[in-house]
Amino acid sequence: MDTREILKKVRKIEIKARGLSSNIFAGQYHSAFKGRGMAFSEVREYQYGDDVRDIDWNVSARFHKPYVKVYEEERELTVMLLIDVSGSLDFGTLNATKREVAAEIAATLAFSAMQNNDKIGVIFFSDRIEKYIPPKKGRRHILFIIREMLDFTPESRKTDVKVAVEFLTGVLKRRCTAFLMSDFYTKGGFADALTICNRKHDVVAVQVYDPRAEWLPDVGLMKVLDAETGHEMYIDTGDRRLRNAHHAYWLNRQRTLAEVFAKSSVDSVSIATNQDYVKALMQLFAMRSRA
Repeated sequence: MDTREILKKVRKIEIKARGLSSNIFAGQYHSAFKGRGMAFSEVREYQYGDDVRDIDWNVSARFHKPYVKVYEEERELTVMLLIDVSGSLDFGTLNATKREVAAEIAATLAFSAMQNNDKIGVIFFSDRIEKYIPPKKGRRHILFIIREMLDFTPESRKTDVKVAVEFLTGVLKRRCTAFLMSDFYTKGGFADALTICNRKHDVVAVQVYDPRAEWLPDVGLMKVLDAETGHEMYIDTGDRRLRNAHHAYWLNRQRTLAEVFAKSSVDSVSIATNQDYVKALMQLFAMRSRA
């Protein structure tokens, strides 16, 4: 991808993500990821999506409009994006690859964090830590992150989620909100590492997947490639037993992932590349706001 094409894509993602974060996610993000139990700092006017439990009724009555309390930590959180850059993220059968959808979601979260005056940092990982971008504020920093997401070339094409989670636990001393973004085709278990990490930080898992991972189309003989190992093979998608076995594998894998997240007390959301990720994120935010 040449520089002009990258800049064009970055600009396109920025326009979309800024619009979403400003018009849709502002209040929801604020309610879902703010710090609790911190020192009271100030009040501000109520924004759509704010938690009604934070309304300061005395101030609201005085000014005849709703105001909410703002706490010190929620004014400046640290948000970390843990982004899988392994080979399997380059897969896509419909309108976009998993990497492209993950980049859009990450950009939307980053601009939402910027609206909340939060710092944003990134960990790119495969089966190793590919790159660490320390948390900073500002639009220029976010645009740098988006460009890296679109154009980053990892040293390895394999995946090990445990490596990323353990690195986050060690690298940041203060509590942060972390979005772990992957398709979770990982070579090893990561439940224990995730549990330890989530005790220190607030981790949210975002699974990005292609619809063909759930259902194989009936298109006859098909050559498939494992993007992480390079292994190729032919499969007969016209065989109903093969398609049913493929779907059964997907269901079992999703159950296992759900158990890992539940055991680790990590909130999670699964988003297909052909799905409206806005709706999925809003449901996630609403669930956290009610908790």
